[in-house]
Amino acid sequence: MAAAFALAGLGLVILLLAGDVLVKGAVNLSLRLGIPALIVSLTIVAFGTSAPELLISVKAILDGVPGLALGNVVGSNTANVLLVLGIPAVLSGLHAGSDTRQTYVVMIIGTLLFIALAFVGPFTWWHGLILLSLLGYVLIDAARAAQAHRAAANGAAALPIDEDALEEADPDMPWWRIALYLGLGLIGLPLGADLLVDSSVAIATEYGVSETVIGLTLVAIGTSLPELATTVMAAIRNHADVAMGNVIGSNMFNLLAIIGISSLIGPIPVDATILSFDIWVMLAASLVLAPFVFLRWSLGRGVGVVFLALYLGYIAVLLA
Repeated sequence: MAAAFALAGLGLVILLLAGDVLVKGAVNLSLRLGIPALIVSLTIVAFGTSAPELLISVKAILDGVPGLALGNVVGSNTANVLLVLGIPAVLSGLHAGSDTRQTYVVMIIGTLLFIALAFVGPFTWWHGLILLSLLGYVLIDAARAAQAHRAAANGAAALPIDEDALEEADPDMPWWRIALYLGLGLIGLPLGADLLVDSSVAIATEYGVSETVIGLTLVAIGTSLPELATTVMAAIRNHADVAMGNVIGSNMFNLLAIIGISSLIGPIPVDATILSFDIWVMLAASLVLAPFVFLRWSLGRGVGVVFLALYLGYIAVLLA
Protein backbone atom coordinates (compact mmCIF):
# COMPACT_ATOMS: atom_id res chain seq x y z
CA MET A 1 0.00 0.00 0.00
CA ALA A 2 2.97 2.29 0.62
CA ALA A 3 3.96 1.80 -3.02
CA ALA A 4 0.49 2.92 -4.14
CA PHE A 5 0.80 6.15 -2.15
CA ALA A 6 4.28 6.73 -3.60
CA LEU A 7 2.99 6.26 -7.16
CA ALA A 8 0.11 8.66 -6.44
CA GLY A 9 2.61 11.31 -5.34
CA LEU A 10 4.77 10.71 -8.42
CA GLY A 11 1.73 11.03 -10.66
CA LEU A 12 0.79 14.33 -9.05
CA VAL A 13 4.31 15.74 -9.58
CA ILE A 14 4.29 14.69 -13.25
CA LEU A 15 0.87 16.31 -13.71
CA LEU A 16 2.00 19.64 -12.27
CA LEU A 17 5.16 19.78 -14.38
CA ALA A 18 3.33 18.67 -17.53
CA GLY A 19 0.59 21.25 -16.98
CA ASP A 20 3.19 24.00 -16.71
CA VAL A 21 5.04 23.14 -19.92
CA LEU A 22 1.77 22.62 -21.82
CA VAL A 23 0.62 26.14 -20.96
CA LYS A 24 4.01 27.52 -22.04
CA GLY A 25 3.84 25.68 -25.35
CA ALA A 26 0.21 26.64 -26.04
CA VAL A 27 0.70 30.34 -25.26
CA ASN A 28 3.84 30.62 -27.38
CA LEU A 29 2.24 28.65 -30.21
CA SER A 30 -0.61 31.16 -30.25
CA LEU A 31 1.88 34.02 -30.54
CA ARG A 32 3.85 32.39 -33.35
CA LEU A 33 0.71 31.54 -35.34
CA GLY A 34 -1.12 34.78 -34.58
CA ILE A 35 -3.92 32.85 -32.90
CA PRO A 36 -5.54 34.01 -29.64
CA ALA A 37 -4.51 31.98 -26.60
CA LEU A 38 -8.21 31.30 -25.98
CA ILE A 39 -8.59 29.36 -29.25
CA VAL A 40 -5.42 27.37 -28.56
CA SER A 41 -6.68 26.49 -25.08
CA LEU A 42 -10.01 25.32 -26.56
CA THR A 43 -8.23 22.90 -28.89
CA ILE A 44 -4.67 21.79 -28.07
CA VAL A 45 -4.77 22.35 -24.30
CA ALA A 46 -8.34 21.08 -23.89
CA PHE A 47 -7.70 17.91 -25.89
CA GLY A 48 -4.40 17.28 -24.13
CA THR A 49 -5.89 17.61 -20.66
CA SER A 50 -8.88 15.44 -21.65
CA ALA A 51 -6.60 12.61 -22.77
CA PRO A 52 -6.70 10.88 -19.34
CA GLU A 53 -10.50 10.72 -19.40
CA LEU A 54 -10.38 9.22 -22.90
CA LEU A 55 -7.79 6.62 -21.91
CA ILE A 56 -9.71 5.66 -18.76
CA SER A 57 -13.06 5.45 -20.57
CA VAL A 58 -11.77 3.32 -23.42
CA LYS A 59 -9.93 1.05 -20.98
CA ALA A 60 -13.07 0.69 -18.85
CA ILE A 61 -15.14 -0.43 -21.85
CA LEU A 62 -12.48 -2.89 -23.04
CA ASP A 63 -12.21 -4.27 -19.49
CA GLY A 64 -15.97 -4.82 -19.30
CA VAL A 65 -16.80 -2.05 -16.82
CA PRO A 66 -18.41 0.57 -19.11
CA GLY A 67 -20.29 2.19 -16.25
CA LEU A 68 -16.98 3.51 -14.98
CA ALA A 69 -16.55 5.42 -18.25
CA LEU A 70 -19.79 7.36 -17.81
CA GLY A 71 -19.15 8.07 -14.15
CA ASN A 72 -15.68 9.28 -15.03
CA VAL A 73 -16.95 11.85 -17.53
CA VAL A 74 -19.90 13.09 -15.46
CA GLY A 75 -17.77 13.36 -12.34
CA SER A 76 -14.91 15.03 -14.19
CA ASN A 77 -17.16 17.72 -15.70
CA THR A 78 -18.50 18.59 -12.26
CA ALA A 79 -14.98 18.64 -10.81
CA ASN A 80 -13.72 20.77 -13.70
CA VAL A 81 -16.02 23.65 -12.76
CA LEU A 82 -16.22 23.51 -8.98
CA LEU A 83 -12.77 22.13 -8.17
CA VAL A 84 -10.57 23.10 -11.12
CA LEU A 85 -11.81 26.71 -11.16
CA GLY A 86 -12.36 26.88 -7.40
CA ILE A 87 -8.78 26.18 -6.32
CA PRO A 88 -7.03 28.75 -8.57
CA ALA A 89 -9.73 31.28 -7.69
CA VAL A 90 -8.88 30.83 -4.01
CA LEU A 91 -5.13 30.98 -4.69
CA SER A 92 -4.96 34.07 -6.89
CA GLY A 93 -8.40 34.89 -8.26
CA LEU A 94 -9.47 34.59 -11.89
CA HIS A 95 -10.43 37.79 -13.67
CA ALA A 96 -12.63 37.82 -16.76
CA GLY A 97 -10.60 37.49 -19.94
CA SER A 98 -11.53 37.23 -23.59
CA ASP A 99 -15.08 36.56 -24.65
CA THR A 100 -15.99 32.89 -24.22
CA ARG A 101 -19.73 33.30 -24.75
CA GLN A 102 -20.05 31.38 -28.00
CA THR A 103 -17.96 28.46 -26.77
CA TYR A 104 -19.82 28.38 -23.47
CA VAL A 105 -23.17 28.23 -25.28
CA VAL A 106 -21.92 25.28 -27.33
CA MET A 107 -20.81 23.57 -24.11
CA ILE A 108 -24.29 24.01 -22.63
CA ILE A 109 -25.88 22.69 -25.83
CA GLY A 110 -23.54 19.71 -25.70
CA THR A 111 -24.46 19.10 -22.06
CA LEU A 112 -28.20 19.20 -22.80
CA LEU A 113 -27.71 16.92 -25.81
CA PHE A 114 -25.74 14.50 -23.66
CA ILE A 115 -28.51 14.44 -21.03
CA ALA A 116 -31.20 13.90 -23.67
CA LEU A 117 -29.27 10.99 -25.19
CA ALA A 118 -28.70 9.53 -21.72
CA PHE A 119 -32.46 9.25 -21.22
CA VAL A 120 -32.70 7.14 -24.39
CA GLY A 121 -29.57 5.20 -23.47
CA PRO A 122 -27.55 3.10 -23.22
CA PHE A 123 -25.07 5.04 -25.30
CA THR A 124 -24.39 3.14 -28.52
CA TRP A 125 -22.71 3.88 -31.85
CA TRP A 126 -25.48 6.19 -33.11
CA HIS A 127 -25.34 8.24 -29.92
CA GLY A 128 -21.60 8.52 -30.49
CA LEU A 129 -22.02 9.73 -34.06
CA ILE A 130 -24.40 12.49 -32.92
CA LEU A 131 -21.96 13.69 -30.25
CA LEU A 132 -18.99 13.54 -32.62
CA SER A 133 -20.92 15.51 -35.25
CA LEU A 134 -21.37 18.40 -32.82
CA LEU A 135 -17.67 18.15 -31.94
CA GLY A 136 -16.81 18.38 -35.62
CA TYR A 137 -18.82 21.59 -35.91
CA VAL A 138 -17.00 23.07 -32.90
CA LEU A 139 -13.57 22.26 -34.33
CA ILE A 140 -14.42 23.61 -37.78
CA ASP A 141 -15.78 26.81 -36.25
CA ALA A 142 -12.63 27.21 -34.14
CA ALA A 143 -10.46 26.66 -37.22
CA ARG A 144 -12.36 29.35 -39.14
CA ALA A 145 -12.02 31.79 -36.24
CA ALA A 146 -8.28 31.11 -36.05
CA GLN A 147 -7.88 31.58 -39.79
CA ALA A 148 -9.77 34.88 -39.70
CA HIS A 149 -7.71 36.16 -36.79
CA ARG A 150 -4.47 35.15 -38.49
CA ALA A 151 -5.49 36.87 -41.71
CA ALA A 152 -6.27 40.05 -39.80
CA ALA A 153 -2.93 39.87 -38.01
CA ASN A 154 -1.04 39.38 -41.29
CA GLY A 155 -2.70 42.49 -42.67
CA ALA A 156 -1.56 44.58 -39.72
CA ALA A 157 1.80 46.24 -39.37
CA ALA A 158 2.80 43.87 -36.62
CA LEU A 159 1.28 41.02 -34.68
CA PRO A 160 -0.50 42.46 -31.65
CA ILE A 161 0.93 41.07 -28.44
CA ASP A 162 -0.67 41.40 -25.05
CA GLU A 163 1.42 43.76 -22.96
CA ASP A 164 0.49 41.78 -19.89
CA ALA A 165 1.84 38.55 -21.36
CA LEU A 166 3.81 36.45 -18.93
CA GLU A 167 7.54 36.19 -18.85
CA GLU A 168 7.55 32.85 -20.67
CA ALA A 169 5.50 34.27 -23.58
CA ASP A 170 8.14 34.72 -26.26
CA PRO A 171 6.91 35.46 -29.82
CA ASP A 172 10.38 34.50 -31.10
CA MET A 173 10.59 31.15 -29.32
CA PRO A 174 12.05 28.48 -31.67
CA TRP A 175 9.58 26.01 -33.14
CA TRP A 176 11.51 23.04 -31.75
CA ARG A 177 11.15 24.36 -28.21
CA ILE A 178 7.41 24.96 -28.65
CA ALA A 179 7.03 21.43 -30.01
CA LEU A 180 9.08 20.10 -27.09
CA TYR A 181 6.88 21.88 -24.55
CA LEU A 182 3.68 20.67 -26.19
CA GLY A 183 5.02 17.14 -26.58
CA LEU A 184 6.17 16.88 -22.97
CA GLY A 185 2.86 18.28 -21.77
CA LEU A 186 0.68 16.00 -23.89
CA ILE A 187 2.74 12.94 -22.93
CA GLY A 188 3.21 13.84 -19.28
CA LEU A 189 -0.43 14.61 -18.52
CA PRO A 190 -1.90 11.20 -19.38
CA LEU A 191 1.15 9.45 -17.89
CA GLY A 192 0.82 11.26 -14.59
CA ALA A 193 -2.95 10.80 -14.52
CA ASP A 194 -2.60 7.09 -15.26
CA LEU A 195 -0.19 6.64 -12.36
CA LEU A 196 -2.39 8.61 -10.01
CA VAL A 197 -5.67 6.99 -11.02
CA ASP A 198 -4.34 3.43 -10.94
CA SER A 199 -2.80 3.92 -7.51
CA SER A 200 -5.93 5.69 -6.23
CA VAL A 201 -8.18 2.86 -7.43
CA ALA A 202 -5.89 0.35 -5.74
CA ILE A 203 -6.09 2.30 -2.49
CA ALA A 204 -9.88 2.66 -2.76
CA THR A 205 -10.32 -1.03 -3.53
CA GLU A 206 -8.21 -1.93 -0.53
CA TYR A 207 -10.59 0.05 1.67
CA GLY A 208 -13.73 -1.41 0.07
CA VAL A 209 -15.07 1.62 -1.82
CA SER A 210 -17.70 0.76 -4.46
CA GLU A 211 -16.94 0.96 -8.19
CA THR A 212 -19.57 3.65 -8.82
CA VAL A 213 -18.18 5.90 -6.10
CA ILE A 214 -14.66 5.32 -7.42
CA GLY A 215 -15.73 6.46 -10.88
CA LEU A 216 -17.50 9.58 -9.67
CA THR A 217 -14.90 10.59 -7.07
CA LEU A 218 -11.35 9.24 -7.19
CA VAL A 219 -11.21 8.50 -10.91
CA ALA A 220 -13.05 11.72 -11.79
CA ILE A 221 -10.81 13.83 -9.56
CA GLY A 222 -7.71 12.02 -10.75
CA THR A 223 -8.48 12.55 -14.43
CA SER A 224 -9.38 16.19 -13.70
CA LEU A 225 -5.96 16.87 -12.18
CA PRO A 226 -4.44 17.71 -15.60
CA GLU A 227 -7.06 20.44 -16.00
CA LEU A 228 -6.36 21.54 -12.42
CA ALA A 229 -2.59 21.65 -12.99
CA THR A 230 -2.96 23.57 -16.25
CA THR A 231 -5.54 25.99 -14.82
CA VAL A 232 -3.57 26.72 -11.65
CA MET A 233 -0.42 27.45 -13.67
CA ALA A 234 -2.41 29.63 -16.08
CA ALA A 235 -4.00 31.56 -13.22
CA ILE A 236 -0.66 32.12 -11.48
CA ARG A 237 0.81 33.36 -14.77
CA ASN A 238 -2.22 35.64 -15.33
CA HIS A 239 -3.49 33.77 -18.42
CA ALA A 240 -7.22 33.88 -17.61
CA ASP A 241 -8.00 33.00 -21.25
CA VAL A 242 -6.21 29.68 -20.96
CA ALA A 243 -7.72 28.94 -17.53
CA MET A 244 -11.38 29.49 -18.43
CA GLY A 245 -11.01 28.24 -22.00
CA ASN A 246 -9.33 25.06 -20.76
CA VAL A 247 -12.25 24.17 -18.49
CA ILE A 248 -14.94 24.96 -21.06
CA GLY A 249 -13.05 23.18 -23.82
CA SER A 250 -12.28 20.16 -21.64
CA ASN A 251 -15.94 19.77 -20.66
CA MET A 252 -16.93 19.85 -24.32
CA PHE A 253 -14.31 17.25 -25.20
CA ASN A 254 -15.37 15.05 -22.28
CA LEU A 255 -19.01 14.91 -23.41
CA LEU A 256 -18.60 15.00 -27.17
CA ALA A 257 -15.28 13.31 -27.89
CA ILE A 258 -14.78 10.89 -25.00
CA ILE A 259 -18.33 9.53 -24.79
CA GLY A 260 -18.61 9.80 -28.58
CA ILE A 261 -15.50 7.71 -29.21
CA SER A 262 -16.09 5.33 -26.31
CA SER A 263 -19.64 4.54 -27.42
CA LEU A 264 -18.28 3.46 -30.81
CA ILE A 265 -16.19 0.84 -29.04
CA GLY A 266 -19.01 -0.61 -26.98
CA PRO A 267 -22.37 0.25 -25.38
CA ILE A 268 -22.29 2.41 -22.24
CA PRO A 269 -25.19 1.76 -19.84
CA VAL A 270 -26.59 4.68 -17.87
CA ASP A 271 -26.77 3.97 -14.15
CA ALA A 272 -30.08 4.98 -12.56
CA THR A 273 -28.39 6.96 -9.77
CA ILE A 274 -26.31 8.91 -12.27
CA LEU A 275 -29.41 9.67 -14.32
CA SER A 276 -31.43 10.84 -11.33
CA PHE A 277 -28.78 12.83 -9.47
CA ASP A 278 -25.21 13.17 -10.75
CA ILE A 279 -26.08 14.25 -14.27
CA TRP A 280 -28.16 17.15 -12.89
CA VAL A 281 -25.35 18.22 -10.57
CA MET A 282 -23.12 18.35 -13.65
CA LEU A 283 -25.65 20.55 -15.48
CA ALA A 284 -26.06 22.86 -12.47
CA ALA A 285 -22.28 23.25 -12.19
CA SER A 286 -22.11 24.20 -15.85
CA LEU A 287 -24.92 26.76 -15.52
CA VAL A 288 -23.21 28.36 -12.52
CA LEU A 289 -20.58 29.75 -14.91
CA ALA A 290 -23.18 31.78 -16.86
CA PRO A 291 -22.79 35.12 -15.01
CA PHE A 292 -19.00 34.84 -15.14
CA VAL A 293 -19.15 34.27 -18.90
CA PHE A 294 -21.93 36.66 -19.97
CA LEU A 295 -21.43 39.40 -17.36
CA ARG A 296 -17.67 38.85 -17.07
CA TRP A 297 -17.76 38.64 -13.31
CA SER A 298 -14.41 37.90 -11.71
CA LEU A 299 -13.86 34.59 -9.97
CA GLY A 300 -12.56 36.01 -6.72
CA ARG A 301 -11.45 34.16 -3.60
CA GLY A 302 -14.95 34.26 -2.12
CA VAL A 303 -16.42 32.60 -5.19
CA GLY A 304 -13.63 30.04 -5.13
CA VAL A 305 -14.46 29.16 -1.53
CA VAL A 306 -18.14 28.70 -2.46
CA PHE A 307 -17.21 26.48 -5.43
CA LEU A 308 -15.00 24.29 -3.24
CA ALA A 309 -17.66 24.07 -0.53
CA LEU A 310 -20.26 22.96 -3.09
CA TYR A 311 -17.91 20.31 -4.44
CA LEU A 312 -17.05 18.99 -0.98
CA GLY A 313 -20.77 18.83 -0.23
CA TYR A 314 -21.33 16.84 -3.43
CA ILE A 315 -18.57 14.40 -2.51
CA ALA A 316 -20.00 14.06 1.00
CA VAL A 317 -23.38 13.11 -0.44
CA LEU A 318 -21.76 10.47 -2.67
CA LEU A 319 -19.77 8.97 0.19
CA ALA A 320 -22.83 8.98 2.44
